Amino acid sequence: INICFLVKEQELRGSPSLSLILVCGFQALYVMDALWHEEAILTTMDIVHDGFGFMLAFGDLCWVPFTYSLQGYFLVRHPQELDIPVAVGIVLLNAVGYIVFRESNSQKNTFRRNPADPRVARLETIPTATGKRLLVSGWWIVRHPNLGDLIMAL
Repeated sequence: INICFLVKEQELRGSPSLSLILVCGFQALYVMDALWHEEAILTTMDIVHDGFGFMLAFGDLCWVPFTYSLQGYFLVRHPQELDIPVAVGIVLLNAVGYIVFRESNSQKNTFRRNPADPRVARLETIPTATGKRLLVSGWWIVRHPNLGDLIMAL
C-alpha cells in the first residue's frame, strides 16, 4: 500500500517527499525484521495462547494494513517537507528505537525458548500461576508498551 503512495506522490508532485520515503523505509524495515525473525513471532502470546481466530485473522488482514498505511496516506494528502538535519535526527531516533526493539525482542525470544540460556539465565524473574517464569529485568523492563516500538513511533 505504501508503494502505491510513493507512486501517487510521484504523479502529483514529480517525486516522493523525503518524509514519505522515510515512513516507507522505516515500515519496510519493520516488516523485513518480522520476516527475518519469524521464529520469534511464533513464541508470542498471540500465537501461543490465543491461537488462530478472528482477532488474529482480522488484525493481520485488515487492521495492520489499514493502520500501517495511515501515515503514507496522510503524507500524500498533506505533504510535509523535511530539512536534512531534521531527517537525520528522525533517522537516528528511529535507529535507537529499532535497536531497543530488536534487542528486547531477541531477549524475550531467547528466554521463552530456553530460560537457562546463559544470555538470559541471570535475569530476574517472578513465578506465574501457571508455573512459568516472567521476566522482570533486562531489556524488557515492562511488558506493555515496548519501549523500542514507542521510540520508533515518535
